[in-house]
Amino acid sequence: MVTPPALIESRLRIEDAVIDQVVLSGDGWLHQVASGQHLRILDLEGNQAVDTLFYSVADPSERYDACRTMRAQHQLYLGQGSQLVSSEGRPMLTITADTCGRHDTVGGACSCESNQVRYSLDKRFMHSCRETFLLELGRSSSGLEKRDLTHNINFFMNVPVSPAGGLHFADGISAPGRYVEMRAEMDVWVLISNCPQLNNPCNGWNPTPVRLLVWDGQG
Repeated sequence: MVTPPALIESRLRIEDAVIDQVVLSGDGWLHQVASGQHLRILDLEGNQAVDTLFYSVADPSERYDACRTMRAQHQLYLGQGSQLVSSEGRPMLTITADTCGRHDTVGGACSCESNQVRYSLDKRFMHSCRETFLLELGRSSSGLEKRDLTHNINFFMNVPVSPAGGLHFADGISAPGRYVEMRAEMDVWVLISNCPQLNNPCNGWNPTPVRLLVWDGQG
């Protein structure tokens, strides 16, 4: 049985944020967050899935590692206090505040191919997170490219795992105004696709915007 993490609110004030940006559903965001800065992902309307990847700025071949992260937490799901661990076994970010309670790190990102296999042939050409990731990389100067895409976190997404190991994309447990906040433990690239998925209930059948905020180090 998985014990849900405690819900912890942040002490940071929105008016002190150095970045405050709304990202529409289906759009992406690629930005550097410096060591000691805090990043908040805020679910504006509830049940939105936010597919997210992290890379070391110093060496982008070091990136978020789902398996190492799950082993470090002894949990399938992420929440307050979780450390996001890199492919080199180092902490990249720490979740310092969380008003949702559970975030998926096994379901992966939707793609044209997975939409076709899971749903139907005519869904292949629907917009997907993999395509958003590629668009963001293609218009950036990060040096990241297609081969750098790896297994991502789905913030706010609810993917229960059965005792037999099966995955089920379930209705979300988030709500309007809930958020997750992380402190960067190294300089990181943050790559986000605000998921446009319409074929399962991860977005409540209605993809919506999210708000991204960054604060300078607060100790």
